[in-house]
Formats: sequence, structure tokens, C-alpha cells
Amino acid sequence: MKFTEKISNNLNELLTKNYDAEAGYKLAEENVKDNTLKEYFGRKAKERYDFGHQIKNEIKVYSESPDKGTSVAGDAHRLWMNVKSTISKNSEEAILEETIRGEKNAIEEYNAILENPNLPPTTEAILNTQLDLIKGTLEEVKAFEVMA
Repeated sequence: MKFTEKISNNLNELLTKNYDAEAGYKLAEENVKDNTLKEYFGRKAKERYDFGHQIKNEIKVYSESPDKGTSVAGDAHRLWMNVKSTISKNSEEAILEETIRGEKNAIEEYNAILENPNLPPTTEAILNTQLDLIKGTLEEVKAFEVMA
């Protein structure tokens, strides 16, 4: 496998995870009652949409094709979030817990790709910026959970 193809495959995995996160944030936005959380989840959905476009552009730099949809695992996770929020006494708390879990997974996935010592500097910079924002989101969501 060519080097650029390998990097693109890794980026496509992140791209799909960002599609999943965007869809998850939209679902969270629809299922919370608190206006502050609604606005927050809406902003996070837009942020992940933007992450996706940055990653798509980086994939195209390597003359590869970006993936176009969410993953089966992400679809299943959103279904679980929907069911959990429907039956949970405190659906906002359940949604926040699922968001924390998702962000922790995202951090692990970004770190795994960033461990590649041959990652081009432009790709590394984009991913580090996104990772920093995801880490910030994790801390913000933990704070929301404490207040819930």
C-alpha cells in the first residue's frame, strides 16, 4: 500500500468518525430540552462538520477519495442514544454521558493517528488543532454533566 493511500485510509476513518459525531450532536440537540445545551450541541455539530471538510481537503491533497457517510457503529450508537434518552428519567444526563464516551473515543482515535512519525506536518497540524478542540469539548461536557 502506498504511503499516501495509508494516510488517506487513516484520515477517512477519522472523517467517518466526524460524520458520526456531527450526526450524534444533531441528535443530542434534538433530544435535550435545555436551551443552553441545544445551542451548545448545535455548535458542536457545526464544528464537527467543519472538521470533516478540513479532513476531506487533506485527503484530496493525497489524490485519494474521501468517504461519504456515517459508520454502522456510529448509526448504532445514535440509535442507542435515542433509546436511552427516551427511557431515561434524566435524558440530558444520559446524553451528556454518551457524549463524554464519544469524545474519549475520538481522543484515542486522533492520538493513534498522530503517533505516526511520518505524518506530514500539514496533516499533523490540522489533527492536533482538532484534537485540542475535542479535548476542550470533553472538559466542557463534563462540566455540563456536573450541573445536570
